Amino acid sequence: MAGQLQGKRAFITGSFQGVGLGIATVFAREGAALVLHGLGEQSVIDSAVAQVKSAGSPKVETFVSDLRDVSATENLVKEILRNGEIDILVNNAGIQHVAPTVDMPRDKWDDIIAVNLTSYFDTMRLLLPQMAARGHGRVINISSVHGIVASVSKAPYVAAKHGVVGLTRVAALEHANIGNRENGGLTINAICPGWVETTLIEPQIQERAALHDGDRDAGVADILREKQPSMRMSKTSDIGELALWLCNKAAHNITGTASPIDGGWSAQ
Repeated sequence: MAGQLQGKRAFITGSFQGVGLGIATVFAREGAALVLHGLGEQSVIDSAVAQVKSAGSPKVETFVSDLRDVSATENLVKEILRNGEIDILVNNAGIQHVAPTVDMPRDKWDDIIAVNLTSYFDTMRLLLPQMAARGHGRVINISSVHGIVASVSKAPYVAAKHGVVGLTRVAALEHANIGNRENGGLTINAICPGWVETTLIEPQIQERAALHDGDRDAGVADILREKQPSMRMSKTSDIGELALWLCNKAAHNITGTASPIDGGWSAQ
């Protein structure tokens, strides 16, 4: 049986690991051709390619670029479009640095805003015109629960993620009347994950586990107890499944949303 995304080509930033790779793997299962992107060792890139090919993607391309560099992003998109149109854009790339606002290094502010917000603006301004010209497309911006609520010592991250939600809503309004029910229209939405189990948060888990005689489950519970009422972390594939639903033609009237996957965190 043909996959839901057969014949579609998806570009996912920050997709060599973590949430981006989780989304790519779900899309691959549904038959999407994939454009993976990020920064990383060749072994990490090779592993990501193998994973999505194994999941069913008929074609996988990879690009390495620094999203802080606007000209590099413009060249990246030109190169991607030389190989065909993009039907689905997932902005997922992100970096983090934790420090009180008064101690936050100025360069960290610039880097986090550049990667976590400005790069989303850049890819959207460069790729939305070709979607609009065809009358259909999907943009899914991975924000965060921190695009809805705040936490201490994360000023640039929270500012960027709130910005992603605002950017998503503006662009969604600007493109809301493009297309129709039959082709699914052009929709632009944000997903706002809470705690997601990835290798990137493993150091935080181990730090908490050390407070409980090395008990990893106790460390995870300790982290979740502070914020996430469900007491369950999401899997990267959970984020992918929601992204997949947003790509469905039936989601033609779902646009400008910021959907939390946070176990009740932002409901408090």
